[in-house]
Amino acid sequence: MNSSNGIDGKAINAIRFLSVDAVEKASSGHPGLPMGAAAMAYELWKDFLKFTPQEPKWIDRDRFVLSAGHGSMLLYSLLHLFGYDVGMDDIKNFRQLESITPGHPEYGHTPGVETTTGPLGQGFANAVGMAIAERKLAARFNTEGFSIIDHNTYVIAGDGDLMEGISSEAASIAGHLGLGKLICLYDDNGITIDGSTRNSFTEDVKMRFCAYGWHVMDVDDGNDIEKIRGAIEEAKYEKSRPSLIAVNNIIGYGSPNKAGKAIAHGSPLGEDEAALAKKNLGWYEDRQFYIPDEVYSHAKDIVNLKKSAKEKWDDTMERYKVEHPEKHRELADWHENVLEVEKLISGGRLMELKRDEASRETGGKVLNILKEQFENIIGGSADLNASTKTTLEGFGIFSAENPKGDNVYFGIREHAMGGILNGIALHGGYRVFGSTFLVFSDYMRPSIRLAALMGIPVVFVFTHDSIGVGEDGPTHQPVEHIMSLRGIPNLNVYRPMDSVETVYAWADAICRNDGPSALILSRQKLKYMGLSHENALKGAYVIRREKGEGPDAVLMGSGSEVAVLVEAANELEKEGIDCRVISFLSFEKFEQQLEEYKEEVLAYGTGVRVSLEAGITLGWEKYVGRGGKAIGVDRFGASAPGGELMNEYGICTRPVIEAVREMIHK
Repeated sequence: MNSSNGIDGKAINAIRFLSVDAVEKASSGHPGLPMGAAAMAYELWKDFLKFTPQEPKWIDRDRFVLSAGHGSMLLYSLLHLFGYDVGMDDIKNFRQLESITPGHPEYGHTPGVETTTGPLGQGFANAVGMAIAERKLAARFNTEGFSIIDHNTYVIAGDGDLMEGISSEAASIAGHLGLGKLICLYDDNGITIDGSTRNSFTEDVKMRFCAYGWHVMDVDDGNDIEKIRGAIEEAKYEKSRPSLIAVNNIIGYGSPNKAGKAIAHGSPLGEDEAALAKKNLGWYEDRQFYIPDEVYSHAKDIVNLKKSAKEKWDDTMERYKVEHPEKHRELADWHENVLEVEKLISGGRLMELKRDEASRETGGKVLNILKEQFENIIGGSADLNASTKTTLEGFGIFSAENPKGDNVYFGIREHAMGGILNGIALHGGYRVFGSTFLVFSDYMRPSIRLAALMGIPVVFVFTHDSIGVGEDGPTHQPVEHIMSLRGIPNLNVYRPMDSVETVYAWADAICRNDGPSALILSRQKLKYMGLSHENALKGAYVIRREKGEGPDAVLMGSGSEVAVLVEAANELEKEGIDCRVISFLSFEKFEQQLEEYKEEVLAYGTGVRVSLEAGITLGWEKYVGRGGKAIGVDRFGASAPGGELMNEYGICTRPVIEAVREMIHK
C-alpha cells in the first residue's frame, strides 16, 4: 500500500510538512531526511514502537534513536503528533534560543529524546549499548512467567552514519554479541551534502552487515508502509541477530525540483518550493504548521491503544513485586542509582588500600571491592584488561551465550566502546566503566564529549598516564592528553597521587550522577606517603603545610609528581625555605569549591609558586600565576626506561628546587 492513501498518508504528510515549515521558519535545518523517511518512521511508531508519552521514562519502553540527528524535525514531529510534551509553539521555535527543539536532538532537553545525536554514528553506537543493557537486565530480572524487561531498540541511520568508523566498530560487536532486539532502519537515499554517495561510498553495505553477522533485508520503496511493516515484523522475529533494513528512500520526497538532490539535505526548500511540494503531494499549500484534526485524532487513538501494553506491564509488576520482592526492590534500586560517596568510603576495605603500587593496580582492587557492594557495575576494556586491571573477577564475560556476564570485551574498538558505554548509561539500570591507555583517549574523544554534554554517569578509565610508560615510546606516551581532557566541560578528571587518592577518585566517580569522569592512572609505582585524606574529594588540598605563618614557596602537582614535590620541599627546608605542597587530584572538583576554600589552599599573596606534572604545562598558569613556574613535558616522549625519561625530561626534584631558588633569590 502506498503511503499516500487514507489517514496513514495524511499522517505521513503532516510529519513531512511540519518539518518543512519548521525548517523554513528557522531559515536553517535539514528538510530532506524528514521528507524522505517520514513513511518508515511513522510506520515504526504506529505499529511497533512501545511507548507512553505520559511516562517517557518507563523502563520497559522501546528505545528509538535517530542516529541521523540532523533530521531532528522528523523526531520532533513524531513526538508532537504522538502526544509528548512538545507543543506547536515548540515546533515553531525550532533552532531558537531556549527552545526544546534544538538543531540536533539533545538528551535531557526534549521529552522523548533518548540520546543526543548529530555527530554521525554516535547514535548507532548508543543503540548497541542500549540493546546490551536490555539483554543483561532481562537475563537478571526476568523469571518464569514474568517478562519484566522485554523491549527493542530501534535506530534510524543514514548513509553518513554508516560511513563513520564508529558505526562499523559498533556493528561488528553487535553482530558478535547476537543482539537480536536491535533493529536499524537504514535511510538508503544515496545522497550526502556533497552529492551522490557514488562519489565516496560504493561498497555493498548490505553485504558488509551480513559479514558482521546481521540479519539484512531490503525494502525497495520507502513509501510502501506494508513492505516496511513486513520487514520490521521479520526483524522482530529474528531473535539471534541484529537486523538492518535497508529502505530505499528519496531525500526531499515530494519536492518537484529538489527531491533526490543534495540541495534538499541541509537547507530550507524555500517558500515557493515548499508550496510546490505541498501541492505535489496534495497537502494544504497555503497553510503552515497545519495538522488536520482527523490526523490528531488518529494519532491519539494509536497512543490509546499503546496504553494497554503499559497497563498490562503495570499489572505484571504488581504480581512480580509479590512473588519476587527482592528482585523488584533491586530493579528499582538499580534504576535510581543514588550513591553517596561519603558513606561509600567510610570504613570497610576500601580505606585499607594503603600501599606503594601503581594506581592502575589499586584501581583494579577498588573496582572489585565496589562491585561487591554494587552488583550493577559493568564494563570492560578495549582489549587491555591485563594492562588496565579492570577485570571484574568472577563475574564472567558478557556474550550471546552468557548474557549474565558483567565483563564486556569490546575488542580493539575504542570509539565504539565510548559510544556503547554511553548507550548503556542512557538506557538505565547500570553503572558503567570502560578502560584503555590514556594516549588512546583520542580515539574516543567524541563519545567522551557527548557523555559530558548529556550529563550521564560513565567512568572512563585511562591508564599508562605519562612518559613513565617508558620503552613503548612516544606513540604510547600521553603528553597533551590530561590537559586536553580537562578542557571538556562537565568531565571530572582525576589523577591520583597514591593508593588512597585512587580510592577517593574511584568512589567519587562511581557516585557521580550528573556527568562522566576520567580516571588517569599510572603504570609506574606510586609511593604511599600517608598524607592523603578526605579533602581529596575537594579536588585539591594541602598535604604538606609550611612551618611558619605563610609559605615561602607553594608547590603543586598531580599523580606521581606529588611525591617528587614533597621530596623537593624537604630538601628546600634544609636551606631555610618553607614550602607548602598541594595535591591536585581534580581541577574540576577544586573549581566547584567555595572561593574561601580555594584561596585558603592556594595561599594567594604568599610565596613563589611552582607546578610539576608529566604533561604539557598549558593550564597550570591559572594556579601558578604570573611570575610562577610551570614545569612539565611540552614535547613528545622517547623510548627508554620510564625512570630515565622522567629524569631526562625534568620530572624530578632538580628543576623544582632550582626554580624555587631562582625566584626567591632574584
